Amino acid sequence: MATAGTARIAVDGWDPSMGSSTSALDAMALSPGPVDASVEVAADDWAPRTPSVGAASGPVRFVDGVRRIEGHLWVTPPGERTRQALAASIGAGTVCCENEAATIEACEVQRLLVGPASLLPTLTTSAGDFVPRAVADDDADTLRAGVQERLRRLERRLLAAAADSALLIVDGPLDGSVAVDHAVGYVKTHHVAYLEETVARTVGELAAGQRTPVFLATSSWTRFSWYLRLPYGTGGHPWSGVVRCEVSGDLPVADVVALADQVTATLPRFASQPHKDRRAPQNLYPIGGLERQLTHRLGDARHVLRALRTAAA
Repeated sequence: MATAGTARIAVDGWDPSMGSSTSALDAMALSPGPVDASVEVAADDWAPRTPSVGAASGPVRFVDGVRRIEGHLWVTPPGERTRQALAASIGAGTVCCENEAATIEACEVQRLLVGPASLLPTLTTSAGDFVPRAVADDDADTLRAGVQERLRRLERRLLAAAADSALLIVDGPLDGSVAVDHAVGYVKTHHVAYLEETVARTVGELAAGQRTPVFLATSSWTRFSWYLRLPYGTGGHPWSGVVRCEVSGDLPVADVVALADQVTATLPRFASQPHKDRRAPQNLYPIGGLERQLTHRLGDARHVLRALRTAAA
């Protein structure tokens, strides 16, 4: 951190093309629903907490997914108006970390044509078959939501298959569709202010390997959540190296507190370094490796686009 006149300057190490890990702190959107900060301790007693348990001793699994829009399609059925569709590729996988080794256990890629029902056939290309998936309209938001919905389903299926893990981390926020109560959502970027200032200042006081107390938030679904700080080197802004974790609101509070401690004790060993990952430390090494493998399996985007154009000609 440097000083320019009276201003303090901190550089966010994330790749600028990926945005920032944190929105402007005074510009975060307010929580869309009520938040209870007195789940673990009273709001007046909020302070950084050091885990009371050690790291997970069994297999730690990470689940992540990627998506890529391959092309926009304009389809004109006989006698009907032209409608829009999306050709997309999605992929999801699971990596297991145990005994100092990381192994990709599952890796699945799907090619999709997302558009209005009964509009699209299966499109056979040299890059694979693009299978139709219906949405109710052909506006851009609905089409993209249809792609995301299919990716979420794929990720949830892999989560269920990995339910016997000592610790199960899914990259990104959870939602009410997750059937594995002990799955932990791992959120790298912060755009919503869940906490009032009186308790939110605890986030800035966290040392590496510490967490905030657990709180409960309700919006479209109810989940327990907490913030933790990963090792991030020197300097930085108050939220450097901070991630938010969340689990189902159906778990007993005592189980959530124990899980929060275990996650906080475990994740720092997977934190990435700036010389290897421009989203360090939040982009954990197993997640980064899985993303690279999934992206590789999607294939070269230029080849896929050529294949689509050839098949549609």
